[in-house]
Amino acid sequence: MTFEEYVLARGPALLRLARLLVDDVHRADDLVQDTLVRAYPRWSRILRADQPDLYVRRILINLNVSWWRRRASREIPVDLGADLRPDSADHGPQAAERLALWERVRALPPRQRAVIALRYYEDLDDDRISEILGCSRVTVRTHAMRALAAMRIQMHDLEEAHR
Repeated sequence: MTFEEYVLARGPALLRLARLLVDDVHRADDLVQDTLVRAYPRWSRILRADQPDLYVRRILINLNVSWWRRRASREIPVDLGADLRPDSADHGPQAAERLALWERVRALPPRQRAVIALRYYEDLDDDRISEILGCSRVTVRTHAMRALAAMRIQMHDLEEAHR
């Protein structure tokens, strides 16, 4: 598989994952572009490892974490998640629930958000996620447990506020 074929086949999925991780359409585009720029010169080695998705996702996750670590990059986009809001034809409880769930995911720290996105959006198992994140399976499960607990607390607090 050539690099161009990989980008054509997996580019949209990488962009969706990046949007889940960073919650900013423009930064997600930049993140995917930076990921592909880093992967291109190493493409023959990536193919020899026979797991291009694993390697490219790991680059994407690591670049996202590196961005958060740089203090100068702590800007806040004005319109967070605009592309994830329901359009005028998408009304009802399902859209409201989806948006409320997305708000809870957005509040998670980057590593927990990455685990949730990889587990529930990309449908990967703990072994695969641990390979992508470069950590143990126990760490993946801990991040997932803490993320779900935080989201439950947020949901409970929201319910209490509405009473």
